[in-house]
Amino acid sequence: MKSQDVRAQFLQFFQDKQHAIVPSAPMVMKNDPTLMFTNAGMNQFKEYFLGNSKPKSNRAADTQKCLRVSGKHNDLEEVGMDTYHHTMFEMLGNWSFGDYFKKEAIQWAWELLTEVYKVDKDSLYVSVFEGSADADNLKMDAEAFDLWKAIVPEDRIIMGNKKDNFWEMGDQGPCGPCSEIHVDIRSDEEKAKVPGKDLVNQDHPLVVEIWNLVFMQYNRKANGSLEELPAKHIDTGMGFERLCMVLQGVKSNYDTDVFTPLIREIETITETKYDLDEKTDIAIRVIADHVRAVAFSIADGQLPSNTGAGYVIRRILRRAIRYGFTFLDTKEAFIYKLVNTLSNQMGKAFPELKSQKNLIENVIREEEQSFLRTLDQGLGLLDTVIKVNKGKEIDGDKAFELYDTYGFPIDLTELIARENGMTVDMKGFTEALEKQRQRSRSASEVQTDDWQELLDDTNQEFIGYDYLKADVRIARYRKVESKKSGTQYQLVFNLTPFYPEGGGQVGDKGYLESSNGDVTYIVDTKKENNLVIHITESLPTNVNDSFKAVVDEHQRQRTASNHTATHLMHQALRTILGEHVEQKGSMVHSGYLRFDFSHFSKVTTDELKQIEDFVNARINDSISLEENRAMPYQEAIEKGAIALFGEKYGDVVRAIRFGESMELCGGTHVQNTNEIWHFIITSESSVAAGIRRIEAITKDAAKEYFATETAKFNEVKATLKNNKEPLKAVVSLQEENANLKKQIEQLLKDKAKNVKGELKNEVEQIGDINFVSKKLNLDAGGIKDLCFELGNEIDNLFAVFGSDAGGKAILSCYVSKNLVEEKSLNAGQIVRELGKYIQGGGGGQPFFATAGGKNPEGIDEALSKAKDFIK
Repeated sequence: MKSQDVRAQFLQFFQDKQHAIVPSAPMVMKNDPTLMFTNAGMNQFKEYFLGNSKPKSNRAADTQKCLRVSGKHNDLEEVGMDTYHHTMFEMLGNWSFGDYFKKEAIQWAWELLTEVYKVDKDSLYVSVFEGSADADNLKMDAEAFDLWKAIVPEDRIIMGNKKDNFWEMGDQGPCGPCSEIHVDIRSDEEKAKVPGKDLVNQDHPLVVEIWNLVFMQYNRKANGSLEELPAKHIDTGMGFERLCMVLQGVKSNYDTDVFTPLIREIETITETKYDLDEKTDIAIRVIADHVRAVAFSIADGQLPSNTGAGYVIRRILRRAIRYGFTFLDTKEAFIYKLVNTLSNQMGKAFPELKSQKNLIENVIREEEQSFLRTLDQGLGLLDTVIKVNKGKEIDGDKAFELYDTYGFPIDLTELIARENGMTVDMKGFTEALEKQRQRSRSASEVQTDDWQELLDDTNQEFIGYDYLKADVRIARYRKVESKKSGTQYQLVFNLTPFYPEGGGQVGDKGYLESSNGDVTYIVDTKKENNLVIHITESLPTNVNDSFKAVVDEHQRQRTASNHTATHLMHQALRTILGEHVEQKGSMVHSGYLRFDFSHFSKVTTDELKQIEDFVNARINDSISLEENRAMPYQEAIEKGAIALFGEKYGDVVRAIRFGESMELCGGTHVQNTNEIWHFIITSESSVAAGIRRIEAITKDAAKEYFATETAKFNEVKATLKNNKEPLKAVVSLQEENANLKKQIEQLLKDKAKNVKGELKNEVEQIGDINFVSKKLNLDAGGIKDLCFELGNEIDNLFAVFGSDAGGKAILSCYVSKNLVEEKSLNAGQIVRELGKYIQGGGGGQPFFATAGGKNPEGIDEALSKAKDFIK
């Protein structure tokens, strides 16, 4: 059975059971600060499990794109090593929100597997929660046991411990016992030797969990205790790739048609063969898995970067590049070439792969080329370390520096060290890595108390489009403590005029005023699981009081001005640069706006001027806002509304129109474009391959910009002799300055020649080394040129020079390249040591390095110590 048919049959089965078939949510999380990525099928339904909102249907089913590479669910280092772990995977699931429970979930799972998919009943085992004797003191799930006993023989029911058979959303939140269904796909001969029951949950590659049925009936509180949920829910998850392995009669997920097209393409591109050598096989599996994770992430709007979710994606891609570099001998970018195969294979089920194909290819290619350059640089640095150490162990801190500063993989360091008869101090490396992780964990540690519920806030209403003030009550609150922000409180009102951070727009600020006049400032507003959360640094004295919630009107107006400007600029970009332009991200603050978009080249100065003029023309046209808060999604698209990639839209959407500009948007906007006042582009740059970024300002910031620039211009005019024609005066000064620079450069060259002659007479021979050190009246550039000229004329040269040109202490060290290898002299290490005397530091290459410091008086002592390095 083809994988496409497996997916289709699952959805059809549950549609026949009156489940609403819902699309996969984006893999990159947008409105849940507790998660970077969707790591389970239930993530998009958390608000229903938490009781924050009510679903349109009490039954749902889907296939969800998931990624597990960070936090509690971290499978990254196992991926490729075995045949069934993945980073990106599909989770087939069915859900009940307070509707059916254990009986239907168990019966339907068995029916689908054995009657529809025709999985051999004798190959299946099920597990039931055995209870726990810990603080929770939970009883065995007797109800599930009895339901399973009516379907399968008792000897195929396994009692599972809390680790395997009690599922929790996180440290807090809905949880409950679960029943797992395991499948044994070993040969009959293997089954005869060891019963499958003994291999369940033992990480056997052919006895694997295929489906998990979670019975959500408890809520885990902050203090660790459990309480019964008012409504019981079903949350199931079945690994699509594992299911395909079973139904296609193969022994590895990578042997299914989910992966074989990618593997065949990797074989062709790299001229290797799968299933012949274990190291090659691991590399091919890593690449086939990781390209899926990276491609889907980029399609959902997450580009590789150095922070947050972007760092995770970059790490996954670099792991794939590293495996190709090390084990497939690929020294040029090639992973991007797999995107076409992936798009053809999965584009029907996930059309974003087709629509974003060019972007995905460009971004991956650029990332590959960049990291391959990093690997080359790391290889050069490692080569120097190996030569300096000469057969000794590579220091753990040095290995960590290569890893942390230069991105050079530790396993590659180990491999190259072994090839040179050396080892790596892995204990020291691990300690350095753990210290870094500890610092990171400590900085991000957060302790969140349970919600203190005061009112029923299930139907919390947002009124911020129409009102900036409202009389409110606190429906619930909780305390949150973190190293980063200290003690804060999160408040939820029964209704709110505060816009929560989302869609690129920052959250509102403002204050809460009690009936007796006490004020509590709201420093930010966010959205979590469909709740608008107001963040304060103190708790109102009487939380049961009535309050007046007031949004900072000035900040809201400036933010709305910038948000509307992004819509007008989007229209300008598509008009001036072409219809290929798509928004790839935005950030709307009160002070400025940032807009990322797809485009193949740098936006020219003339084009930027056209974009500015286009937007300002619409500002001057005083176009009024046309808003429809409840338009059917399909109708909005048919009317020309732009829907943004990576967003999940409902059946009914909010459409914003300013003249010919129409977009689906939940943000706040001005009522008329003339409120923006003026639009100024402040910068244009590259974010990634095929992605450009424009930053701009409007309204008050634009007024401040003009006032500041005018004041600067007047200052410049006041300092010029010919202030009636300032441009001519500045050009004249530039020409005069250029002529003077040429004269100075010639004088310095003449001076350096004289100094070189003097220094050649001062060279001291110590053994077979020619040594010279002196304080010079030259700048850093002049000293560097002098060092290399002397090095070309004097063999075996070791030179150290000092200078206090410009009042700053400078030390420069030159070592002939043959001395670096033969005498273990290293200019970088030498200047670091000598730099202590000038209260500074520095570094460089083994043959030339410089140090700067703030103590010129220490130069003479540093020079006197230089000779010690020879002794």
